[in-house]
Amino acid sequence: MTDFKETGVVDLKTLVKMGYVPSDVRLHRGPVAIYECVEEIPCDVCVFSCPFNAVSKNKMTDIPKVDFERCTGCGVCVGRCPGLAVFVVDVSREGDEGYVTLPHELLPPPSQGDAVVVLDREGGEAGTGRVVKTYRDRLTGSWVTTVAVPKNLVMNVRAIRVIKR
Repeated sequence: MTDFKETGVVDLKTLVKMGYVPSDVRLHRGPVAIYECVEEIPCDVCVFSCPFNAVSKNKMTDIPKVDFERCTGCGVCVGRCPGLAVFVVDVSREGDEGYVTLPHELLPPPSQGDAVVVLDREGGEAGTGRVVKTYRDRLTGSWVTTVAVPKNLVMNVRAIRVIKR
C-alpha cells in the first residue's frame, strides 16, 4: 500500500483505519456520509453545515470525526465541502443497486436518467451507472449528483462522466 501523501489518492483500507467507514450494520441501515478528508487543514465547514451535529473537530485543523449514528446521509455536507471530499453512500435498498451522492464540478451538470461512466478515486473507469438526481447546493451553488451503481461499487465511485443524454 502506497501512502496517500505520496500519490494524492487515499485508498479504502486507509479510510477504514482512519475511522471514516461505518460498520456494515450501519451501512445497510440507510444513507451515510463517507468523509475522505485526510489532511489536517484549517477548514471546518462540515462541522457547521451538518444539521444533525454528526461531524466534529476539536480544533479547526483536525480531520473531521463523523458520528455515524447521528448521520442521516442527508447530503448537505457534500455540497458544502470545498475540498470535494465528502460522499454519501446508500446500500440499504433492495436489489443489486446502491446510490452514491457526490460533488460534480463539470458543466453542464448531468440530468436525471443520464447514463454515466463511474470513476474510482484514481479517475479510472469502474463501471457504469445512471443519474438519479442532480441539484445545486443553495448556499454554495455547487452541483451535487446522486448515481445508481452496482452495490459492490459504492465505496469506490467518486466521480462520473456523462456518456448519454
